[in-house]
Amino acid sequence: MPIWYPEKIISEHNHTRNQVSLFDISHMGQASIGGDNAAQALEQLIPTDLVSLPTNKMHYCCLTDTQGGILDDLVIANLGQDYFLVMNAARKEHDLKHLRDNITTAAVVEHTENALIALQGPMAIEVLNRFHPHITDLDFMTIADFEINGVPCFVSRSGYTGEDGFEISMPAISAMALARTFLNEPEVKPAGLGARDSLRLEAGVAFVRARYEYSNYAGRSGNSVDNFKVSSCWRRAGRRISRSRPHF
Repeated sequence: MPIWYPEKIISEHNHTRNQVSLFDISHMGQASIGGDNAAQALEQLIPTDLVSLPTNKMHYCCLTDTQGGILDDLVIANLGQDYFLVMNAARKEHDLKHLRDNITTAAVVEHTENALIALQGPMAIEVLNRFHPHITDLDFMTIADFEINGVPCFVSRSGYTGEDGFEISMPAISAMALARTFLNEPEVKPAGLGARDSLRLEAGVAFVRARYEYSNYAGRSGNSVDNFKVSSCWRRAGRRISRSRPHF
């Protein structure tokens, strides 16, 4: 994914705020974890109530080591039979190894055959509605499977820009054709990493790697769950629950 396309960062930033931009985020890690005890196994490493997470709902959370130190932030979704994870690109190999080393009762499968693109901006819903009208039924932080132009996709209403938007996982073999289809829509332009970061900063969305030095996590310096101030930690009824920030 380039830092910018020909129109440069400011133009891409403003276009995302006013219309819709397409981001290729296929560098991020995608994995699924299945099995009868998948939720309970994941809760040993992810301090989130996954057992009660409804089907087709997503949660932003953190991945911890066995002592509670934070290793990464990620998004996890309940797909019914499996839990679907999206991980940061720089940490995906470490995350997958950590999950496999510590989860023995469920299978951890990386989806290297899938690509991931994001449509972000106030007109994203209008664009996607042309391809599948039921995508408009998705609430924020929900996910479902749809067929778009004959391509099977997992579509979530989510993103990291501060705008309404969608992230679409699909077979990599179909990604270029589907991306070009979206870019043929008059409201859609490509955007790169520079605009993604400026949009995130403007929206006040935390960049966790900047706050917690992953390379030094073994020292536990600044990596405790107590310092993870983005409401990523939730607990079941009967335990203390912080609701000072929205569930995102």
